[in-house]
Amino acid sequence: MATAPSATPTGSAPPVVESALPPHGEGVAGDRAIQRSLEAAWPADLPASDERELLTAGRALLRADATGIGRTQWPAAFPALRQGLAPAFATARFRIQAAIARRDGGPDKAVVHLVWAGTDRGGTFTDGRITDWHFTRTTRRGTSPWTPQPRI
Repeated sequence: MATAPSATPTGSAPPVVESALPPHGEGVAGDRAIQRSLEAAWPADLPASDERELLTAGRALLRADATGIGRTQWPAAFPALRQGLAPAFATARFRIQAAIARRDGGPDKAVVHLVWAGTDRGGTFTDGRITDWHFTRTTRRGTSPWTPQPRI
């Protein structure tokens, strides 16, 4: 005869599950936990040199997109019609909390996953924002072998 699972005793609380992520608004102190969480959830799968190059490019692209600084360096990612858009975030209140670069469906495709915080033009601060930049490997000489893909 099968026995029924035992019920939780009356009045007892369900177990508390703690998040590996810091609470919103933790500030710079929580960034390391976010980085560790990303790395644990998505193990590295690129050569270290590719990962470094992609992270540098991904951070620069995000900064250019959010603050407007450096958009001209990325004409493929920021076509002329986006070059003149007013930046949505102030540079003084923008920071990248964590970033990883990983393969994205094949050896010649990668994605840089960024978690960031910023204060928008209206003065609202939000952390834990997520942006992905996708790249393809190219073979042009004298330039980066990774080309960012335009955002749709």
